[in-house]
Formats: sequence, structure tokens, C-alpha cells
Amino acid sequence: MATRTRPAAEAMARVLVLKRAFDANPNVVFAAWTSEERLLRWFGMDSCMIDARAGGMFRFALRFPDGADRWVRGNYLEVVDGERIVFTSAEEDRNGAPGHETLVTVTLIEQEGRTFLTLHQAVFESLAQRDAQEAEWIASLDRLAAMITSE
Repeated sequence: MATRTRPAAEAMARVLVLKRAFDANPNVVFAAWTSEERLLRWFGMDSCMIDARAGGMFRFALRFPDGADRWVRGNYLEVVDGERIVFTSAEEDRNGAPGHETLVTVTLIEQEGRTFLTLHQAVFESLAQRDAQEAEWIASLDRLAAMITSE
């Protein structure tokens, strides 16, 4: 039987870290993450229910081009106005039971009137799942930037 010699390195490869700058102050970006109306506008959801406070939860549906819905749910662990949001995230199966759970941390830092966002999501079950989620986050953050710019 082969011995795993680098389990920490393997787990780190299944971590997603994205960085993005927005031409808005952190309170504007934070509000986009914590308001149902605003989340619906930029996140690409078909419906959502959120209680954006420590101990709160969320559940939302994403509709894909093929017409399939994907339900995601999670719990807010930490919510610091204008600075940080920490939550769990898990896709539901057809029976509504959560699948593999990841931990997402969104950090906002203001510098010279702009907001620098760092999104950290860990740990995915596979590199393929991490890569698929990365593509989804990039598209969502592009929509967030467009929404902020248009306001």
C-alpha cells in the first residue's frame, strides 16, 4: 500500500483563493453580499433566502442554461460589517440533503477609495470541483463589478 507523503500539500491544492478590486467602498460591496435583492441581481440566482448574521443561514437556487436548478445552502459563521463574511456552503442533493461542505471567507479591504476583495474557499473534494467553482465565482464577481459600476 502506498503511503501518502504530502497530505497537507494535496489539501492546499484543493483550496480556491480569488482576489478582485472594485471601484466602490467596502460598505457598498458588503451590502451586495448581504442583501437578498442585490444578491439576486449579481449572483445569477433564480431565488434566495438569506439571514446574513452570525448564526443565520442561506439557501438559493441557481438555474443553469440547460434548465436544471442547483440548490445551495449554508450557515453564516461570522459577519463583520464592511470587512468580512465567513460562511459554509454545500450543494443539496435531489432530496435536499447537503453534500460536501466548504468554508468560504470573503475579506474586504479599503485602499484609496477602492475595495480589494479576497475570497478563500476550502477544501474541495477534487481539483475538478475547485476549478468548476472558480469559473462560477469569476463569472459572479464580473456581474458584481458590473452592478456596482451601474449604480
